Amino acid sequence: MLPTQAESVIKSIIREIGQECAAHGEIVTETLVAFMVKAVVLDPSNGFNTDRTLTKSDVQKLVKVTIMHVFSPQGHKKALPPLGRCKLCVNRLLDSKNPSLDTIKMQVYFDMNYTSREEFLEEHHRVIESRLSSVSREITDSRACAREELESLYRKIVSYVLLRSGLGSPTDIKIVREATVPAILQEAIPAATQHVDSQLEAVQDQAYRYTAVLEKVAKDPLLGQELQPYMLREALYNVRQCEIFLQVILSDIITCAQEVEMMIKQLEAQLEHLKLTVKSKTAVPTSQVFPIFIALSNLWASFQDETVLISVLSNLTTHLEPFLGAHDLFFPEKVMQALLDGVTVKTDVCRIKEHIEDRVNAADFKKLEWLFPETTANFDKLLIQYRGFCAYSFATTDGLLLPGNPSIGILKYKDKYYTFNTRDAAYSFAENPENYIDIIREKAKKNAELIQLLELHQQFETLIQYSQMKEVDRHYIKPVTKCETGTQTDTHLLPPTIVRSYEWNEWELRRKAIKLANLRRKVTHSVQTDHSHMRRENCSQVYPSKTVGTQSLRDGSSRVPRPQIYVAGLRGGQTEATHGVKVNLTRAVDET
Repeated sequence: MLPTQAESVIKSIIREIGQECAAHGEIVTETLVAFMVKAVVLDPSNGFNTDRTLTKSDVQKLVKVTIMHVFSPQGHKKALPPLGRCKLCVNRLLDSKNPSLDTIKMQVYFDMNYTSREEFLEEHHRVIESRLSSVSREITDSRACAREELESLYRKIVSYVLLRSGLGSPTDIKIVREATVPAILQEAIPAATQHVDSQLEAVQDQAYRYTAVLEKVAKDPLLGQELQPYMLREALYNVRQCEIFLQVILSDIITCAQEVEMMIKQLEAQLEHLKLTVKSKTAVPTSQVFPIFIALSNLWASFQDETVLISVLSNLTTHLEPFLGAHDLFFPEKVMQALLDGVTVKTDVCRIKEHIEDRVNAADFKKLEWLFPETTANFDKLLIQYRGFCAYSFATTDGLLLPGNPSIGILKYKDKYYTFNTRDAAYSFAENPENYIDIIREKAKKNAELIQLLELHQQFETLIQYSQMKEVDRHYIKPVTKCETGTQTDTHLLPPTIVRSYEWNEWELRRKAIKLANLRRKVTHSVQTDHSHMRRENCSQVYPSKTVGTQSLRDGSSRVPRPQIYVAGLRGGQTEATHGVKVNLTRAVDET
């Protein structure tokens, strides 16, 4: 079948199914119908052979079986012929009591309405420019001179600014006077974050409870006969998918908050720069002010983009809530309390902490490679299969989603990476990975919502979502493993070879080259005369003079006589009165 014929057949199938749905009183989107058609073809229980061209009978069967899948409730499991089963089934697509179909609707809605930040802003700018091109042309082409014309031009400029910002109607005077984008963002971002956090917390709490009940059912087969385990699993898939979407939205809101915080600082800096430039001047050159105005305009446009993006993300969060309506109908609070009797509800963090010390011994596996945080550089950026859920638990417990623990070890198998919730699960999966991978693939064929939930688009390329077609290979990151190694080199293994004549300086080499060139032009001559050939070499020796000393003066000295006085009669007298005699014994100067 030619591609054009195949496309025509697919469109006719989608159109016929849409008409059948409309006949039951409700309208479904072509995207949802196309997804269901592909899911029906993949399901092996429907008996379609994807390796051959569809015949006319296959097309009729595909329409009937697809309508059956679209309209039948999950509980009808009688083995009726595909053509007869359509008459006995209730509209499944529009049944609010079907978690599986709600999950598919949620995936289709999110895929059709969510884009990355860069793509959204690019598309938003394109749409705004196309809508406001006529208004912009009127403003730029205006040649207003009179007062009335200038007022009309002013109103057009205000309308253009408000329409471009998307803050409201330009006819509302309150919006014209009070529209301040940074203040709006400072209030909107915390409110949006709080709203998404509350929704995420409620969804995670439901997921933890469903997981605990399914673990209880897996341990008690009798309890599984009384309940409907497949409904619990589909409800778990529903809340897990919603949790993933809310985390994506929350990540974008956090990015918006970081961008707004940075832009507010830039705005304050630009306003301060403008204030210093203008000051109290009566006139300022355009070359100084105009670049600042352009920078402020770009910042203001960025604020408007963030406002629109926050609004879209908030609306997206609100529109995800209706896809969770089946939980209260099938599992009201009283039923859940009875099922959780005697069961400990564990969070994902608690499950990871329970086995954080259990690690795989890489030496036990010679042909498989295990990655650990301390030996892998980009460990946190690896693209884990099945969105990080344990592959072994999902395959052996009929689709139970348990979070994998990367600390145990990440298995690298055929350039893909797998995590496990326990050490025993890792060892069991490593014994025969292909077996468990095939089980998960067959499970996904029967439950189409698992293809996007577990990111199995590479295994089912016909169901790859449009928003991820360009990013399938972009997110693939190879691990950079590292280990401790050591090398030793003998000192001077070979005798050193040092070329003394080596020169690294180019100018020195040129100098030597010029010198050699000059020497080649010279001729050496030797001359000897008759009077000099008999002479011999003489040598003479000079003794240095010895050190001598002379003195021209001599030392001399003189001394003055020391005075000497003697007093007689001071002692030994017989009378009471003492009569002393003073005798001067000092020698004269000339006698010395």
